[in-house]
Amino acid sequence: MKTALVFGASGQIGAPLLDRLNERGWRALALSREGRSDTPGRHWLQGEFAKMPALPESVDAIFSCGPLDAFARWHAESRLVAPRIVAFGSTSARTKHDSEDAHERDLVRRLLGAEASVFASAEQRGAAATMLRPTLVYGSGRDATLSRIAALARRHGRFLLPRNANGLRQPVHVGDLADAAFAASQSAAARGRAYDLPGGETLPYRAMVGRVLDCLEPPAKLLEWPMPLFRLALRAARSRGIARDLSEAAVRRMREDLVFDAEPARRDFGYAPRGFAPTADMFKPQP
Repeated sequence: MKTALVFGASGQIGAPLLDRLNERGWRALALSREGRSDTPGRHWLQGEFAKMPALPESVDAIFSCGPLDAFARWHAESRLVAPRIVAFGSTSARTKHDSEDAHERDLVRRLLGAEASVFASAEQRGAAATMLRPTLVYGSGRDATLSRIAALARRHGRFLLPRNANGLRQPVHVGDLADAAFAASQSAAARGRAYDLPGGETLPYRAMVGRVLDCLEPPAKLLEWPMPLFRLALRAARSRGIARDLSEAAVRRMREDLVFDAEPARRDFGYAPRGFAPTADMFKPQP
């Protein structure tokens, strides 16, 4: 039986990845900050990068589904032997590199530095790393974009966007990312490469948000205001502690196309993401 070490195992991508590993007969060593009970084929390890529990000398694969920079620092120092490493980054490394927001530029710097570190550490040890960069993640109620939109819409019965928020998006389901991670770990062609992982449908930002609002129980109303009025409303919301992290750069990107090519991932490991057909359960808050 093959063994995988999974970082971020209790997160939105790690949880379905554990199911995929079990379904395919793998034993998973699942790391999380809080202790959990073992289940058949799944052994939970309690710890974090700053305080790692005892680990085996070797595993067949390592999957990183949590913060990439923290994983990269650990991996650079670790002596654990693993011939395959699959790690999740983000397409933000490509879309925010020239942002006027200093925090976003710092994010890009950390993502790109972490990617380079993982590839370099793997090469030094004769291992093969694959980097996966999802777009807008959804499906578990734990993402920072669509689930937050759903939560605000549930609370108020409506959600406000600036008019002409028609930048194209490709939301991707967590289940498709879990499938991609396992498939990439088995692909010789994916060794030493990075892949963008968009969802299976490209649609305008406002249409994406509209589908989220329509699937809620009860459905919420989408309001679209001219940009000057939207900015006034956003300023008022921030004064009440709402949407404080929605930057001006993020608002402007609602009108920009952020589209990525899934063909390399399809060619190299059969990536086949679903279209965007959200249901209310996909945005329910998780404990």
